[in-house]
Parts: sequence; structure tokens; C-alpha cells
Amino acid sequence: MPRLQRLLLSLLFIVTVPAVLATLLSLLTAQVWWLKLLDFPRFQLLLLHLGLLLALAGLLGLGRRQRQAARRWVLGLNVLGAAGQLSLLLPYAPFMFRVLPDATEAQLADTGARLRVLEANVLQKNTRADLLLARVAQQQPDLLLALETNQRWVDALRPLRQQYPYFIELPWPNTYGMVLYSRRPLLHPRVYAFQEPHVPTIITDVQLPNGRTVRLYAVHPTPPVPSRHPTSLSQPNRTLLQVGRHIQQHAGPALVLGDFNDVSWSRATRLFEASGELYNVRRGRGMFSTFDANSGLWRWPLDHLFATKEFRLARLERLPAIGSDHFPLLAEVVLSE
Repeated sequence: MPRLQRLLLSLLFIVTVPAVLATLLSLLTAQVWWLKLLDFPRFQLLLLHLGLLLALAGLLGLGRRQRQAARRWVLGLNVLGAAGQLSLLLPYAPFMFRVLPDATEAQLADTGARLRVLEANVLQKNTRADLLLARVAQQQPDLLLALETNQRWVDALRPLRQQYPYFIELPWPNTYGMVLYSRRPLLHPRVYAFQEPHVPTIITDVQLPNGRTVRLYAVHPTPPVPSRHPTSLSQPNRTLLQVGRHIQQHAGPALVLGDFNDVSWSRATRLFEASGELYNVRRGRGMFSTFDANSGLWRWPLDHLFATKEFRLARLERLPAIGSDHFPLLAEVVLSE
């Protein structure tokens, strides 16, 4: 038994060291692409730290306690790692404070101020447009934002024009195509390329049934992969920074919707939340991890909705898969002020 204990303790220590190292490196702010990628699996690293602590607790019940120093190191390092991950993940737990409040019954009754939005990164090579069309028919959103839409996807979604007479179609073949379909009038729509050519951002006002307008920012920034997007590190998240400045200048109700290619708890996303008085609708409601739809373990929230203080949230839901590597995200907001 003592030999087995020593072996198991050695294995725990061997796994603990790289896990803690990954956690500590993920807390650094240096603009190195592989360090930024460590921002993504925080929940998985938290589970690993907790699993190692449980394994250590089980080891303590096997009999004689030997190598106390090694046990203390395994315990201390994993407590440190779990605490580091929890400090960033805890705000998204369902029992935490919701920075954007839920809509009241009276607000829900005001149908003229409600807006239901559906966002989906369709995966350009995906051929199951019928699944997305089925989700649209089922959920009846006021706005549909589809990302990674090339000409084939635009052709497949064209029947939506009958129900969504206001639309913007950008059928680009570089996985940054974007289409926006709306039941509500789109006023003064513009398309910008804030970071790289052919990586669009749509800015448009949306008129609600009660006549008020909401500014919508549809975004799909590039991921932190310098081999494909050289500006993703030299000018990190320039799209979000520019959108934040636009929102500050606009000083009215605004929504930011899209695939950020970044997680909710990253430094860049949290700075974006603070820059324009924006609120992440996930805070206090859950993870709603939308990527990777093809993996049961390696998932994180990449598709986002941010709203200004004038809104209340009526609904937030991750919809079933549509053949893409992203799940669609459905949200319903009410303009309360």
C-alpha cells in the first residue's frame, strides 16, 4: 500500500505542475498568441484542478500518510489554480449578480419594445441550411444574423426575404461573410472594416414597433491566430475597440451581436464591456457555451450579445445544433428606458 500511495501521489504531482503552469500563464496579459489561447479552456482547467483535489482527498483515505511535503504541494498548487480560474468564471454562475436585469412582467407585456434576435455562425462549409431555416421558423426572431455566409449560403437563405423584407447580404468567400435579415426597418445601414479588409462590421439602426430605434452592431472579429490574421496581435480586438468608441459617441440604446472569436472572461472582452457602458447578458445567467458544437468537453462561449443599460433581458437560450461547429444563440430583450 505505501508503494501504491507513493506512485499515485507522484502521478498527481506530475499532472498538477503543468495544470498550474497553464493557469498562471493564462493570467498574463502579454500579447503572445499561445498565451491568449489559454484564456479559452478555463472551465476545463478548473475541472482538472478540482479533480486533482478530489483525487488527493481519496488518496488520503487509503491508509498511512506519507510524503507530507508532496501532499502539501499538490494541495496548495491545485487550490491556487482553482482559485485563479474561479476568479474569472464565477461572475457567470447562475446564482451571481445579473448586471443586465431580467424584464419585469409589465415590461414583457410591452410588445412594441421587444426585440428577439438569433445569431448563428453557420460554418461556411456546412451544407445544412435547412436546419437553420427550421430554427428560424420555430423561433420567429425579429432579427437573424448569420456569419460565415458565402454566396451558396446567401442563395440558401434567400427565401427568408419573404418574411424579412429588410436585409443586408455580404456573401464573402473568406469565412467572414455576413447576412442580416430583419422584420423591422433597418435605418442608415453601414458596413465597416475596422481591423482587416473583407472582415466586415455592420452598423444599423433598427426601428421597433413602438417607433423607437436601437443601434445594432453586428461583429465577427478575427481570432488570435497571427499566421492567418497578422493584425490579431499587433492590433488586438481593434473591431471591439472601435465599436466601443462608436457606442460612446452614439449615447443611445445599443446592442452588439456576433461571434467575437473570444470568450466572455478574456481581458479584451471585459475591457470592451467597460468601454461603452455595455453589459454582457451572460453574467449571472450561465456559460451558454456555443463552440465547439462537435465536442462534449471542449466548449466555450464565443457568440455574444452585449446591451446598454436601457435594456432588460426576457430570454437567453442556446439552440440545438445546425450542422455548424457553433450552436445558435437566441436572445430577447426589452427596451425599458
